[in-house]
Formats: sequence, C-alpha cells, structure tokens
Amino acid sequence: MSFYRNTVWLVKGLQEYTKSGYEAAAKHFVPADLDVNLNGRSFMVTGANSGIGKAAAQEIAKRGGTVHMVCRNKGRAEAAKGEIVESSKNENVHVHIVDMSSARQVWEFAQSFSQNNTLHVLINNAGCMVNQRELTEEGLEKNFATNTLGTYILTTALIPALKKVEDPRVITVSSGGMLTQKLDVDDLQFEKGTFDGTMAYAQNKRQQVILTERWAAQHKEIHFSSMHPGWADTPAVQTSMPSFHARMKSKLRTEAMGADTVVWLAISAAAAKQPSGLFFQGNEACGAIQLGCQWYFSSPSPLPDRRRSQPQVTQTKKDVLI
Repeated sequence: MSFYRNTVWLVKGLQEYTKSGYEAAAKHFVPADLDVNLNGRSFMVTGANSGIGKAAAQEIAKRGGTVHMVCRNKGRAEAAKGEIVESSKNENVHVHIVDMSSARQVWEFAQSFSQNNTLHVLINNAGCMVNQRELTEEGLEKNFATNTLGTYILTTALIPALKKVEDPRVITVSSGGMLTQKLDVDDLQFEKGTFDGTMAYAQNKRQQVILTERWAAQHKEIHFSSMHPGWADTPAVQTSMPSFHARMKSKLRTEAMGADTVVWLAISAAAAKQPSGLFFQGNEACGAIQLGCQWYFSSPSPLPDRRRSQPQVTQTKKDVLI
C-alpha cells in the first residue's frame, strides 16, 4: 500500500472506526429496525464461537432465530453455544465443526447441510490473518484459503438452498483495510515478493467485496451485502495484531458494536430495501469512500446511509481500485 493512502486511511479510521465513531453514528440509529421476531428463520454464522460472530449469533438467538454456528474448534464452539443458549433462552442453537481453510470440508459440509436443513441467512464472518506464509494440506496459502476460497465455496454451494426460501440474505464481514489495496488477481497465493500477512488479509477482504458484487448481479433472488465492522476488540485482533491492539485498546469498539451492522443487515426490513451487492461501513453506509483527494470503491451504485431518514448520495469513481 502507498504511504499516503495508508496514512489517510488511518486518520479516517481514528475518526470513524473507533468506539467514539460508533457512538456518534449511534445517535442516528433507528432502534425499531432491530425489533424483529425471528421465529422460523434460520441463520448460519461462520466463526461464531468468539468476537463479532458470537455477538451476532447472540443477538439473533435472543430474537428467536435458529442459529447454526460453523466453527473449527469443538471445545470453544460448545462453550460459546452454552453461553448463547443461557443468555437468549433459545435452545435452537446448533454447532457444526468445519475448517474453513479446507476446501473439501467446506464443500462437503455445505452439501450435507443443504440436504437436511433450511437456511434463510448466511453470515460469512470466519477469517484469519496469518503473519507468516503458511500452506494448508491442500497446498493453498492459508489466508486466501480461509478468507476468500472458503467463503466462496460455502456461499456458492448454499445458493440453491437460499433460493428456496423467502427473503434470503448473505452478509460477508469484510474490512475497511481493503480500501488500502488494489485488487490483484495475478498473485492470489502471495508467492511474489516478501509476504505480509496484513496486506494478504486486506487483499482477501477486497476479494470478498468484489465477490459480493458479482453474486448480487448473478442471483437476483438473494440479497447480498458486505460490511466493515469498524475496529473492534476481538480475540482475533488481539492475536493477529498485538501491537495495534495494545496501542488502540481503549479506543476499540466492543464486539457487540462491531456486530451491529451485521445484525441489521441480517434481520431488518430496512436493510432488504437497499440495493443488493453493496458495502456498508461500520459507522457509515456508502457506495464510495474518499481517502484524501480520491474515491476508493468499485460499486457503480450509490448506497444510502441506513441510519438517516433521507439517503445521502455519494458520487463514485469506478476505475480506482477494482
């Protein structure tokens, strides 16, 4: 990433992606948007044993939704399930053990799930940031395998099941860090140059946004969206970005704050009225994002801010980062 773009993005983040940024945006929230009875609705949340995924699963369960937790570690998943059931008083919470970095596991799980379950909403939350280049058993770079390929396989395999229900949705938890990266399709495995886990993660998150746009164009029956949860204090941030976490800890959002837009996109009627395929920031919904003097985004359509009574239209410039 360029020093200029990185610096401007950091300044923007300090203003908007932190706890104070969330609190400022929350003044414009419409609480009634989340006053929804989810009885009869089925939700799949990947990476649901901690962080934003767990917080989203809790909010869905509290409203009566059936929750399918897709997790890698059985012990942590069962512990999280117990906490969610206890806090929500909802027994319809199920654990599925899947390694999202394994293409075969993801495919086999999706096929089996589709044959035996109904699904209304898929929340692609699971992710990783490995700071040393590491290959999976299938020979794939682990960040790409988990963040991009695993998300792609799970989503595409579940699309037929989603098309069978009313009001199907797919929400993918991306990151504002993708704004620092141009899409690079020539080195998906990060084999060239010095490996940088943060850059690899940002590339993966941009790939997720582009996939969301493509899915929306191809599958009109399903509402797709991607989003940036802001800078939240999660176990993943503590583990993968310890220096950042130590410096920013007092400014980071809570897990519930990070999950707020995920939940809104997954359950509210207002979210379903927005154009499919677009990107929401954690504290601002927009179709283009300005860093310094240039616009950085690829969506051709402006996106109204879900927290304001009148949509704000932002002019886009498509040829910068796509």
